[in-house]
Amino acid sequence: MSVEIVRTACPHDCPSACALEVERLSPTQIGRVRGASDLPFTAGVVCEKVGRYAERVHHPDRLTHPMRRVGKKGEGKFERISWDEALDTVAAAFKSATDKYGLESVWPYHSGGTLGVVQRHGIERLSRVLGYSGMIGTICVTPAMSGWAAGVGGQRGADPCEIEDSELIVVWGGNPVHTNVNLMNHIQKARKARGAKLVVIDVYRTSTMAAADIGLVLRPGTDGALACAVMQVILAEGLADEDYLAELTDFDDEVRAHLATKTPQWASDITGLTVDEITALARLYGGTKKSFIKFGVGFTRSRNGATNMHAASGLPAITGAWRQRGGGAFWGSFDIWGLDTTMAHAADKAGDVTRMLDQSRIGAILCGDADALKGGPPVTAMLIQNSNTALVAADTASVRKGLSRDDLFVCVHEQFMTATARYADILLPAAMFLELDDMYKGWGHTALSMGPRVLEQHEECWSNLEVVNALAKRLGAEHPSFDMTARDLLDKTLQDSGKGTLDAAITRGWLDCAPSFEDAHFLNGFPHDDGKFHFKPDWSKIGPYHEGMPAMTDHWAVTDTTGPDKPLRLVTPPPRTYLNSSFTETPGSQRREKEPTAMIHPQDAATYGVTDGGDIRIGNQKGDVVLKAKISDTAKQGVVIAEGVWPDTAFDRKIGINLLIDGTPVAPSGGSAFHDTAIWLKAEADTLTADAAD
Repeated sequence: MSVEIVRTACPHDCPSACALEVERLSPTQIGRVRGASDLPFTAGVVCEKVGRYAERVHHPDRLTHPMRRVGKKGEGKFERISWDEALDTVAAAFKSATDKYGLESVWPYHSGGTLGVVQRHGIERLSRVLGYSGMIGTICVTPAMSGWAAGVGGQRGADPCEIEDSELIVVWGGNPVHTNVNLMNHIQKARKARGAKLVVIDVYRTSTMAAADIGLVLRPGTDGALACAVMQVILAEGLADEDYLAELTDFDDEVRAHLATKTPQWASDITGLTVDEITALARLYGGTKKSFIKFGVGFTRSRNGATNMHAASGLPAITGAWRQRGGGAFWGSFDIWGLDTTMAHAADKAGDVTRMLDQSRIGAILCGDADALKGGPPVTAMLIQNSNTALVAADTASVRKGLSRDDLFVCVHEQFMTATARYADILLPAAMFLELDDMYKGWGHTALSMGPRVLEQHEECWSNLEVVNALAKRLGAEHPSFDMTARDLLDKTLQDSGKGTLDAAITRGWLDCAPSFEDAHFLNGFPHDDGKFHFKPDWSKIGPYHEGMPAMTDHWAVTDTTGPDKPLRLVTPPPRTYLNSSFTETPGSQRREKEPTAMIHPQDAATYGVTDGGDIRIGNQKGDVVLKAKISDTAKQGVVIAEGVWPDTAFDRKIGINLLIDGTPVAPSGGSAFHDTAIWLKAEADTLTADAAD
């Protein structure tokens, strides 16, 4: 069999957006997938789950044809129908909903199953052109974005490839060995070539921390306290760049006096770190000008997540590290792309949407909460793409209760029979990225990666764009984009953005969208009106839930309350070979991850009579789930670590770990506090509880 190497890009919800080289064995079959070597950030590296993508694209359980529900919602019983019948049914349901409740009762919903410029956000054209409810995308990174915007003012930073020029690298609240493996490649280059030190700060001893020179394990939700104490030491010991503070920040005597109270002892009591650990970190960071902080998302997924990010983002301003190549910080490059999506996203119609619903409040929305519905009509019809919301959203029981409503019509466009797919009235088979055209913003670096089609259509699977365009025509929507192919829209987007043609971009494989060094390091000023970094943020300009937030850099003690009835804290970070609920179906990932596990501190295990490898039940007022216990001192006493969003079939009551997660929006802009949950724990033999999800 001849092997042809073809170029494309990875679409998955990951900061790397890797440029790929794919072994094409035939028009319908691939072999191995590798990272392309010519994109500097990818640099020939790819994660193991994408390297084995043949397991996923050729999986025997892929959905292959449209279906109509014949059983109860959630039961997963369907019968085969044609595409015309399926689309006609969806269009009729949308028209019926609007006739009864108005246009806002239809809600096109999507998430990060693909990060494609066309295939992800193209669904928003339905809301913008037809007047349906729009969606505020909050479920993943909104607290991180809010905290970064509060201080920095925009969503960009130093190019992560500059890490190779660093002398000190701090990975804060992220586990790139699991979630951003290309970054580790650049970190290792700096360590080998320059002797750079690697510091990892997290709530448990991650795989990344295992490779670090210094690992600091703190209590969940206390990162802001650590950042403040580091600043206190740097200021007290004369390690701050006073000229930088005066020129490019709003630092003043009030901030100085405030931070002077945030001593290592104060932070030690909050974080669980020792005074010596905090002081040593401060002296190392303050004494190393070429210091680069790579912020992850994990430490922002708590009720005080935005303030944690804001506090930590002030560190390179205190030391003036932004002045250095290989210095500064990076969280995400959401503001650098300069793409004109007037056509691809019907951006010219964005102002016509009259109701924007919060994605992460889907449970409250579908259960009729008036505040979540913005005082408007109920949602009675949905098209769901790129999202397994019945598993990955917070407050899972409410989401499923809402999806089970008899008066709610749901069309799900999906690749496998997911938890959400089981609630569909009409279920449509979705193409995978190798079977369609798109391009991807590398939000963890600075390249726009081109993703041309590699394989022919699989069975009757359609792309997101094809489904949206076909529905739009049945619904009478008028916009030029509904008559355009993905390649048409990509080419127009690039040309309208002054970035050349699609063909030229595909030949290159990727487009560098990096700002200049001066702009990336904010040497010309920060993207606030005054051009300065803000230690004193105006949270009211960031989001609506700003009441009570700290007036300046601080620790905000608002995490979920523990007590006698819920004495432990639960954190649910990603495992190595699952990505949200994707890849949970592939044999390679299943072999590595094995089963849902909770890592429990030895002292907690002794307190609750837990044996290593035994079953435990964890829960709170929302319900409870059973996991396998692993006794480990990986986290602080009182903290339970459960990696992964496992399929609900892996749990005794067929509902996943997010059952326990509260759906209240995180201040100031929304989002879910996935890593901020108080729980109780019992050895399973001693547990008899009601199923709160029923």
